[in-house]
Amino acid sequence: MNPRIAAVSGPLKGSVFPIPETGFVIGRKHPENDAILENDEMVSRRHCRLERLDGRTLIRDLDSRNGTFVNGSSVLEKVLDPGDRLRVGSSTFIYVEHDEAEDSLPVFSEEEPDRTVTTFRLDREQTEAAGSDTAVLRAILGITTSINAIRDSDRLQERLLELIFEILPPKRAAILLSGHKADAFVSGTYRERGVPGNVKFPLIQAVTRQVLAEGVVALSNDRNPVLCAPLTVFDTKLGVVYLEGSETAGGFDQDHAQLLNAISGIAAVALEHARYVDWLQVENQRLKDDAGIEHGMIGESPKMAEVHHLIRRAAPSEARVVITGANGTGKELAARAIHDNSLRSNRPFIDLNCGAIPESLRESELFGHEKGSFTNALSQRKGWIEMADGGTLFLDEIAELSLSMQASLLRVLEQGSLYRVGGTRPISVDVRVIAATNRDLSDQVKDGRFREDLFHRLNVVSIRIPSLAERPEDIPLLASHFLKKFARVRVVSGFTPDALRLLLAYAWPGNVRELRNAVERAVVIGDSEYIHAEDLPESLLEENSEERPIRGLHDDVNDFKKVRVQSALRKADGRREQAANLLGISVVHLNRLIRSFGL
Repeated sequence: MNPRIAAVSGPLKGSVFPIPETGFVIGRKHPENDAILENDEMVSRRHCRLERLDGRTLIRDLDSRNGTFVNGSSVLEKVLDPGDRLRVGSSTFIYVEHDEAEDSLPVFSEEEPDRTVTTFRLDREQTEAAGSDTAVLRAILGITTSINAIRDSDRLQERLLELIFEILPPKRAAILLSGHKADAFVSGTYRERGVPGNVKFPLIQAVTRQVLAEGVVALSNDRNPVLCAPLTVFDTKLGVVYLEGSETAGGFDQDHAQLLNAISGIAAVALEHARYVDWLQVENQRLKDDAGIEHGMIGESPKMAEVHHLIRRAAPSEARVVITGANGTGKELAARAIHDNSLRSNRPFIDLNCGAIPESLRESELFGHEKGSFTNALSQRKGWIEMADGGTLFLDEIAELSLSMQASLLRVLEQGSLYRVGGTRPISVDVRVIAATNRDLSDQVKDGRFREDLFHRLNVVSIRIPSLAERPEDIPLLASHFLKKFARVRVVSGFTPDALRLLLAYAWPGNVRELRNAVERAVVIGDSEYIHAEDLPESLLEENSEERPIRGLHDDVNDFKKVRVQSALRKADGRREQAANLLGISVVHLNRLIRSFGL
């Protein structure tokens, strides 16, 4: 056993590190580290450690800030298997245990019922010797140059097959890729000489399985010649390259096998990098989705599914968006989700509440001013529009802008430039505008309080955020999310049935913002493992009692609680601490019950 890790991406790419019995530490610059990843903010000073234990290799996370990942999953401690991918910051390593065999060629021949297959283990010396021919070197150089810039896995496979047809004599060829366990093929790209498109043809399964399992090159010239080579990177089995010739072309020989083996080695590295890029894109999207959830875009109801759909469609475009909805529904969160998933995500997101700026300051705040342009203008100042250049400007409560300010904003949208207050030079700006309002802008246009031309300029995509009362099925999901967020000081496992029923019965005029505050309050004042009905704001209890003329289970439960509290207080002669002990609850809980029942 010779355990080691090989860096396939990051600053140490191409390096191979053996794992000694004393252990191996990866991190930023530190005298005790064995692999140093400098200038990577995602890497902690001492990030993770690999240890050898009872013939196995263990990886441990050393309390890193951003986690240690094995095959895409965050781990604290894990026994490694050969071929596992370790991600530390922006670097990826492959874990390898055994050295490659150095047997000479050929190894053995296997008689099948209808053909003879000869397999070879080709070591590095043989590959280099076969590659000494000028034509072969040119072929390999051409392949390396051609595929180096391709990062799409499908396009890469297509190009490899095109190049194989140029330098080898197959009639048909295929690249077969294996799955995570490398014991079966999950995809294939097929080509036939002179025939366009992906033309699938039958393969000799015994040959492909043997090449994949043993990492050998297989050659057969019985009837239709077959040549198959493994795609392997650092002992990770990616798949095989399969060639089928014709009797008229004279079949394949050992030189062809050597050349295909060299090509497969180059192709395997390129394919592994392409697959890693694919994984990064998927991981990037997952992180963006998670970021959207963290920003409050939570909901699985049909109405919220439509909102999520519109955000996904609008975000990659440059279209202006108007977001409508009542206060507290999450209009700003939707705007941030659009920006974060757009091509401007690495540029500024400027959030401006038009209603919060005094009318006298709005022009200066939006467009900026030059030094001396008015009293107290002691220096030049950029406005919010100019500061959002290249990014997104979110104008919340846009209906609060005066007609004159609307006209100035319209000129910026039409001309792509602005003038600071007191300035004479136009300043070019490239800004995507997202506007939000809790009013109906169409009615504002009809009443003459909002410019129609500006409305049409802004309202390219319209997204309405539903109120919480319109999507009650999302209330438990939102409440659980906020509970996890606020329950950090003490353990809170969930809501009692009574508490959940109150949450569902309430109209939530303050929408998601009010629900968030209610859950935070319940976590702060509660003292048990679950959130009880009495932990919730009194407004929920009052509304529920007024609108429920028929007695239900909640009424019966409250009556029972009230009787028990009164009985305990009588037995304790009014001493609340003793009464709480009789009831098995805290004094704080007892006080809330007393207030709730009006005792």
